[in-house]
Amino acid sequence: MRNANPIIRFKNVSISFGRLNVLNGMDLSIYEGETITIIGGSGSGKSVTLKLLLGVLKPDSGSVYFQGRDVTTMNEKELIQMRKQFGMLFQGGALFDSLSVKENIAYPLREHFDYTENELDRIVAKKLSLIGLPGVEQRMPADLSGGMKKRVGLARAIAADPKVILYDEPTTGLDPANTQRINRLIIQLQEKLKVTSIVVTHDMESAFMVSDRLALLKDGKICFVGTKEETKKSTDPTVRGFIEGKMTEKDREEQMAGGL
Repeated sequence: MRNANPIIRFKNVSISFGRLNVLNGMDLSIYEGETITIIGGSGSGKSVTLKLLLGVLKPDSGSVYFQGRDVTTMNEKELIQMRKQFGMLFQGGALFDSLSVKENIAYPLREHFDYTENELDRIVAKKLSLIGLPGVEQRMPADLSGGMKKRVGLARAIAADPKVILYDEPTTGLDPANTQRINRLIIQLQEKLKVTSIVVTHDMESAFMVSDRLALLKDGKICFVGTKEETKKSTDPTVRGFIEGKMTEKDREEQMAGGL
């Protein structure tokens, strides 16, 4: 049964960059333990939403709540403490090329905690086992395939046992086999670690595979939220157009302008 109080809540959030209105009174509630996928065209504000949640950006108006606290009013010290409860898989994996796999995964642990080398070895080995890459600690990112880099990035995201994992376009640039592998890992980690997962993706096949709910972001607002079944059965023309890959002329212009 869903907890009545959301772990994350966006309330009437607006943000603009110059003349570009990205979010315009956006509302969204996210519940503990669920996987929710935010879908929308390029430039619709999906990645901006993640940055607002982490306090990297501040909205022009509105509030962003995590566990009942307003992120927008936190000072830098409070934001650093809050961010320890988040893990993020970046679009390209974002590994440090000069660091080994072990050092990449251990990086957030060295930054925020005071573990011994033996403890770091144990944690890194455990996380690599979870993502199906045991024994690669000493390899360098240049020696890894694209799919392996994504998985090491995921091991780093879960290194500090976060409450929430953020996935920014997790399957972009991967072949079908690695796409399916990442999708399965998202599901398995949510089940094993009992985390809350927020996925941002253009890949509707992946969205339907991993999500408990989907939220469609358009014109600065969440215009639809529903389960996989509700999304597939929706007769809303905006929802249907998005999941069937049909775009209006305005959508095409926004996509050409680049993602936010």
